[in-house]
Amino acid sequence: MASFAPAKDAARPLHLVFAEDLSVFAGSLPPAAAGWLRACGFRAAPGEVLLLPEDGGVGGAVLGLGPLAQKARQRFAVAQAVGRLPAGSWRIATPMTPEEAEEAALAWLLAGYSHTLKSGVSPSEPPALAAPEGVDEARILAIARGECLTRQLINTPANLMGPDELQAAAEDLARDHGAAVEVIEGTALLDANFPMIHAVGRASDRAPRLIDLRWGGSGPLLTLVGKGIVFDTGGLDLKPASAMGLMKKDMGGAAAVLGLAHMIMATAMPLRLRVLLPVAENAVSGPAFRPGDVLTSRAGLTVEVNNTDAEGRLVLADALAYGGEENPDLMVSMATLTGAARVAVGPDLAPFYTGSDTLAAALSAAGQQVRDPVWRMPFHDPYEALIEPAIADLDNAPKGGFAGSITAALFLRRFAGGAAEYTHFDIYGWQPAAAPARPAGGAGQGARALFAALPRILGLDGSDAV
Repeated sequence: MASFAPAKDAARPLHLVFAEDLSVFAGSLPPAAAGWLRACGFRAAPGEVLLLPEDGGVGGAVLGLGPLAQKARQRFAVAQAVGRLPAGSWRIATPMTPEEAEEAALAWLLAGYSHTLKSGVSPSEPPALAAPEGVDEARILAIARGECLTRQLINTPANLMGPDELQAAAEDLARDHGAAVEVIEGTALLDANFPMIHAVGRASDRAPRLIDLRWGGSGPLLTLVGKGIVFDTGGLDLKPASAMGLMKKDMGGAAAVLGLAHMIMATAMPLRLRVLLPVAENAVSGPAFRPGDVLTSRAGLTVEVNNTDAEGRLVLADALAYGGEENPDLMVSMATLTGAARVAVGPDLAPFYTGSDTLAAALSAAGQQVRDPVWRMPFHDPYEALIEPAIADLDNAPKGGFAGSITAALFLRRFAGGAAEYTHFDIYGWQPAAAPARPAGGAGQGARALFAALPRILGLDGSDAV
């Protein structure tokens, strides 16, 4: 991932121009550069880049942003220039608001991320950006590195990112920030009363586990719970090949909370942080849990398994119950949980659930500010009946196909009662097609919005907690 350039003095200017402002911009250039702009037919189309000559070399560049009316469609537009500029230091020469400057700086850094496992191929060094005036470089670097950590964990193939490797990633993160990690693994999960995490992972030869990371000695307690299904075959309710192809990303919730944890710890946010990762591989073998099984959870609630492909809520339930026993001020779960969420809002929006209107407002405002779009979904109480089967307390996969994301969230809420506030993110964790600063592949969702909202939600900004 890229870093900021050390100084602005030798940095070449990058101009950002909307189509409506092109003639004014051309008039501000020296005659030779303005003539070059016209001769090249530059129209300031979205993502159009033109290098500006100076003394036989490159003196600067201009990036087109398209029509001003389409500004709301664009996110991280500055990133479009990164791969088309020559190496060296650059600075953004166009005046920006503080929010625009932060977005541009983050976009540049995120555009430097790449992932390849091709032999003999090393990523090229991207051009460096001099941090725009007023931007907190350390904070933006922490956000970018947290997001890149999430991407890298998701993008790593499942044979290289199993429970052992995900545990190692959590331990590396803890070591970097002086945090502590405890792990409960294999049959020890039964002794420690995590029966559903064990049931989901017992068919794999890669042992399931619960990873418990702690950091910070004072302040409100924030507990993050991330779904860590390192690969999901669907279990005995086997997925078709078309649905199994992306299941290396089913640990995207764990990847997202680890990325968020990095942001929090790297910026020394004044809180106590706990990260719980229930990790398992939903495999098929003789010991696999079965459709029709009734499992008893850590919370004592019984769960009828009507689909082994709805395993994520099972492992999360045990972790949420455990986290709730400590009565955190805020508990957040993040999971690539349902296809219903993707159908409802597409791959770009991160739907979230909360019972607090003020918390929802803080999250929505933060998501808009930092260009990490989130969308509130309802804990619709009348749907509670859908998750109550005839022979157990709860059903992990209600029949009928309606409101799949909502019923999953309601299921999880049954286990999160110990927290003062509970919020659930049902993320996709994947960028289907490349976009500015977002290559196709693993993607963080909701973490930057939550990071920006936490000071308001927890009262860290001096206001009353929501």
